[in-house]
Amino acid sequence: MTTQNLLLELFVEELPPKALKKLGDAFAGVLLEQLKSQGLTSAASVLTAFASPRRLAAHITGVAAQAADKAVSQKLMPVSVGLDASGNATPALLKKLQALGADVSAVAGLKKAMDGKAEALFYDSTVIGATLAEGLQKALLEAIAKLPIPKVMSYQLESGCELPGWSSVSFVRPAHGLVALHGSTVVPVKALGLQAGNSTHGHRFEAAVDPVVLADADSYASTLARDGAVIASFTERKAEIARQLAAAAAKLGGGVKAIEDEALLDEVTALVERPNVLVCEFETEFLDVPQECLILTMKANQKYFPLLDASGKLTNKFLVVSNITPQDGSLVIGGNERVVRPRLADAKFFFDQDRKKTLASRVAGLDKVVYHNKLGTQGERVERVRAMAKAIGLQLGGDALAGSADQAALLAKTDLVTDMVGEFPELQGIMGRYYALNDGLNAEVADAIEDHYKPRFAGDELPRNMTGVVVALADKLETLVGMFGIGNLPTGDKDPFALRRHALGVIRMLVEKDLPLDVSALVGAAAPVFGDKISDASAALTDFIYDRFAGSLREQGYSAQEVDAVLALRPQRLGDVAKRLAAVRAFAALPEAPALAAANKRISNILKKAPEVDAHVSELLLQEPAEIALYAAMKDVLPKANAQFDAGDYTASLQSLAALRTTVDAFFDGVMVNAEAMDLRLNRQGLLKSLHDAMNRVADLSRLVA
Repeated sequence: MTTQNLLLELFVEELPPKALKKLGDAFAGVLLEQLKSQGLTSAASVLTAFASPRRLAAHITGVAAQAADKAVSQKLMPVSVGLDASGNATPALLKKLQALGADVSAVAGLKKAMDGKAEALFYDSTVIGATLAEGLQKALLEAIAKLPIPKVMSYQLESGCELPGWSSVSFVRPAHGLVALHGSTVVPVKALGLQAGNSTHGHRFEAAVDPVVLADADSYASTLARDGAVIASFTERKAEIARQLAAAAAKLGGGVKAIEDEALLDEVTALVERPNVLVCEFETEFLDVPQECLILTMKANQKYFPLLDASGKLTNKFLVVSNITPQDGSLVIGGNERVVRPRLADAKFFFDQDRKKTLASRVAGLDKVVYHNKLGTQGERVERVRAMAKAIGLQLGGDALAGSADQAALLAKTDLVTDMVGEFPELQGIMGRYYALNDGLNAEVADAIEDHYKPRFAGDELPRNMTGVVVALADKLETLVGMFGIGNLPTGDKDPFALRRHALGVIRMLVEKDLPLDVSALVGAAAPVFGDKISDASAALTDFIYDRFAGSLREQGYSAQEVDAVLALRPQRLGDVAKRLAAVRAFAALPEAPALAAANKRISNILKKAPEVDAHVSELLLQEPAEIALYAAMKDVLPKANAQFDAGDYTASLQSLAALRTTVDAFFDGVMVNAEAMDLRLNRQGLLKSLHDAMNRVADLSRLVA
């Protein structure tokens, strides 16, 4: 079967930049998947996706002009239904064959084979392989239908299209061209009112020719680059922009470099077809404004790349990625400098105006800001966070920490009612810190105001001081307890209040700061500050936190069994969990571990039927040699293991318990636990309860049994 390479391009109006890469990958991926399912490609076929502001395209190697024929064996019906007593075809069989395009002559060739308990008739036929025109038509329509488009637009077809007049179609943007080349041959497919050809369009202003005619599938990228002034590959265009950004910054010297922002780089890559990086600048007076404000307005509003000096401080220069390459770039530079100036002036105005009022004077304004219709205003929320922060601060650092945490919690949300945060919500907390320092507050409180939102995302840094940790814990707990208390729980992939992220933030602070705080106590103490606004959902929230912790630990490389064994005990000090997991892993590697884990599971099952038994043993009631030996071994081993546990050496504690393996095995071989005499039965159950309690202080070892 001969094959050639295939190129398919859909030429459209400017696509949504934030979705471009995803659209390009999805379009190409579905095309390949559909062609492969029809037998038109092989496992060796290579896919290359292209995506620029005005095109989605795919290049696939090794595509056949027609798929190979395929032998198919199709079950028709049971023999008893298809053939009468004389072996002749019944009307039901003839009707079935007719539906498959066969007639009575095919009856003689039918095969009989067992299908379950009954014999069935099977019809063998050959399915003619799909032609590329048929297969690509199906694949193209499927790729268009499956594009991850949040919202489509409907538009009227042009008069030159296949269905002119009042016909309209729906797509992410109006489509104006379709290319389908198998080698150098046009594949006659249609979509969105367009008929495939071999020509496309290049850059709006800088293409050498228009239209750009493609000789064959393999010359697509090179022809577009040469004749159309377009870098079609998203990956190559992104790499070229990164190269130009680095080169432009290097020319300025002094260790200057462009700010690193992968999302911004992707978005700019989706906005230009022929990138040209230019250096611009603004007046140094704007540098008096916090650099976070200037950086945000340049990135978010203008898609510029701010330049930082060697120490990470913002300079008054920035980089623009233009989509045109004039001989004299001064007009482009001047235009961008004029555009950014009002933006920076607005930021400076907001900053100057905000500093005229202290954060303390803004606290009352939070009473007018609704937080949630069931939980009240931001002002009420602040009071709840303050109460939690003071309680946590007292536990962790006494009156001094409680006082600083209370002050930070009082002011933490006040920047929400400033002009700057009103314009740039992303700066909440950051601006609060600047305004706190401007008000003369100490650095610890100012830092805590910014840091109480941390960690904002996976991998984000934690608050830099204990005041910040306390307020961050209180803030996240307030959100979790409040939302659980009114029934606003995450469902599936929907989590509008970011409760999963808040729970992981609480976990990270408890673990990484090794805080001496109990999870259940933290959650339980938070509920009363809401008064009658919520129902107490402490149990459900505690389960949620441990579930999130379990998922996080598995992502860190711990096995499900290890995590399950440790978290089954609900350890309250989360900072201990890593040591417990290490101990369980070391224990599981011991030769005694499988037998002890199995014995532990057996003990658990016995004790489930005797829940009232306490861990008490009378030596006078020990009769069998095996139970006497186990009791003696426990008297020797358990004090040592318990002392090691109390000292925090969990690994040594479990390894000490491994010495009991022989006597435990002998006990179950030679002793009937549920003896007829009640005093003997209770004594033996008490012996097992003592052993069970000691064995499961670090983790529930029964969970290690496969």
